[in-house]
Amino acid sequence: MAIHFKQKCARCKKNYVAATNRSHYIVCWDCQKNELQGEITDPAMKRLFKIPEEMYMNNSFLRDIKSKYLRYGNLSDKQIQAFKKTVKSFNES
Repeated sequence: MAIHFKQKCARCKKNYVAATNRSHYIVCWDCQKNELQGEITDPAMKRLFKIPEEMYMNNSFLRDIKSKYLRYGNLSDKQIQAFKKTVKSFNES
């Protein structure tokens, strides 16, 4: 079971971010949103990442997966499945 707490952003040191004991590098939405602005050309990935901005604001895992795709140009099947599972659970709650 993960312990939930708030911690200041590792970059700006101003905003508090929800974190767990498993979180390594905690970054707020304001600091990370510039990383998520790249262009996605693959139609399948466009559909995958076309979710409301609110989801990216509230979930650092979704932001991390998208930034990794923009940085490296591809994702593993496990990363894609985890992304879909997280979006589905976010929609259910």
